[in-house]
Amino acid sequence: MKSMTGYGKAEITFENKIISVEIRTLNSKQADISIRMPSIYRSCEIELQNLLKQRLERGKIDCFITVTYSKGSAMMDINEQLFKDYYSQLLHITESVGADKNLLPYYLLQRDDVNQPQTTEISDSEKDALFNCTERTLVAVNDYRQTEGEALKKAFINHIANIEKFSLDVIPFETGRIDKIKEKLLARFKELGIDGVDQARLEQELIFYLEKLDITEERVRLNQHIKYFRECIASREAIGKKLGFIAQEMGREINTLGSKSNEADMQKLVVMMKDELEKIKEQSANVL
Repeated sequence: MKSMTGYGKAEITFENKIISVEIRTLNSKQADISIRMPSIYRSCEIELQNLLKQRLERGKIDCFITVTYSKGSAMMDINEQLFKDYYSQLLHITESVGADKNLLPYYLLQRDDVNQPQTTEISDSEKDALFNCTERTLVAVNDYRQTEGEALKKAFINHIANIEKFSLDVIPFETGRIDKIKEKLLARFKELGIDGVDQARLEQELIFYLEKLDITEERVRLNQHIKYFRECIASREAIGKKLGFIAQEMGREINTLGSKSNEADMQKLVVMMKDELEKIKEQSANVL
């Protein structure tokens, strides 16, 4: 089992550059991929997206690619005259409106016409370095996801065990309901002054009434869902969506148990089952 929450970072040295790839992932129903990178790597964007989708499957995936140069090796071509012209004009405007002029150099260096790289195409060897670094980062992300998934698995085992326990705790209350309902009916007849009750008819009506309140089928189906849930979390496949569907089915059975519970202690157990199920639903949304 893997979580959709993950993080990884790797660096690789290529010639006079240090290429850094950082990936963060969160839960999402689909593969929502965002890549931020230097413009020189834009030709690799589609290939990178396909790689991330293939290796990470789904989730909100943010990938940050940065490049730093060793001292004295920056490969930029600054148009000095254009920089001065822009700076002179913008300085006059900022002073006239009382704005902060300290940010002007930073702003001007972001302009493509002022600051351009000497090369605009990535070499095959640099592309290989980029993808090697990305692969190393993906390994780290998947390791992180696996660790988080194991923690989720332990939580699921605990929650599902509690639901199973509470469903078994219902049984003693279920077996004692017949006598209690019969006593209530006879007491009500007595209050109303009704004598000479036909015992055979009373038994028939009682059976008919209890059939509506019988929870055997709900408990059987709930136990089947619990068994299937355990089988799924033991699987090595991507099961996040499947766990969500099973939790919905469990919720239907638990809700029906609650609607048929005319015993306060039974209703308390149903509430506790619902509480455990809500925790499962919340956590299953983060399972790959």
